[in-house]
Amino acid sequence: MKKMVVSLVAAALLCGSPIMAETSAQVSAGAVKSAKSAAHDKQLEVVQEAVDAVMLTQKVLADLDRNDVKAAKKDLEKAIGKLEVVLAHKDAPALLPIDSAITATEYVGDVKSIKVALADVKKLLALGKVQEARRLLQTLQSEIDIITVNLPLISYPQALKLAAKYLADGKVKEARDVLEMALGTMVQNEIVIPLPILKAQALIEAASKIAKEDKEQALKHLEAAREELKIAEALGYTSTSDTTYKMLDDAIAAIEKEVKGPNKAEKLFEELMAKLKEFKEKALKSIDTQKSEK
Repeated sequence: MKKMVVSLVAAALLCGSPIMAETSAQVSAGAVKSAKSAAHDKQLEVVQEAVDAVMLTQKVLADLDRNDVKAAKKDLEKAIGKLEVVLAHKDAPALLPIDSAITATEYVGDVKSIKVALADVKKLLALGKVQEARRLLQTLQSEIDIITVNLPLISYPQALKLAAKYLADGKVKEARDVLEMALGTMVQNEIVIPLPILKAQALIEAASKIAKEDKEQALKHLEAAREELKIAEALGYTSTSDTTYKMLDDAIAAIEKEVKGPNKAEKLFEELMAKLKEFKEKALKSIDTQKSEK
């Protein structure tokens, strides 16, 4: 059976039969897979000394819960020592990663279903059903999130040293308050990568490669790209680019017209891909929030 399949493929190549182009769904799936892989490459490595310092801080609080001040002093000294190692480096960053995660959520509906869901959210809010509205709103996302929790190197070591001074002075409550406050100063950074825009970019690039050989499939890619951009806009993914969704849609329409006619769209494809690349880069969002490690 395997030999027969190989022979059929070989025969098709010898006869000059065209190899089937990827469908729009396959191109989109490939774009999501590549984006996930790229996100893992961007994921920051945790700084073990910072992780250890946080764990030791939590241990100090546990020591104090047991009224074991001696153990608390010892563990606090270890925590300070861990960060002194990092501070000894002149190029030490202001934020030290202690945890990192990647999540991916892909919206599978269309623009119509998004509008229906948004209308339902408004109705639920009007009825005071905030939590139901929140849960429904959370489904309206299609993105990859790279989440990193960081220890602030400027303030955290100072807080540990202040807590150590309080313990040395017998001020256990003050030491505990400072340590709990320090654990609440972690900075969470979240990078949001909109998937519909990535899919649109991949679809337009795929269309540009087959427009001459497979006009029908190229047009399907372009229509799918237009739909992905409409989904991105409906889901509220904005860009600081001067290029707008309307401008991108108009550019796709111009390419479709050219492909259906003389089919000399190379320059139009280049211009659109450049615009979309810049639009995508300026659509990436970086959000910083405080997170507690208590």
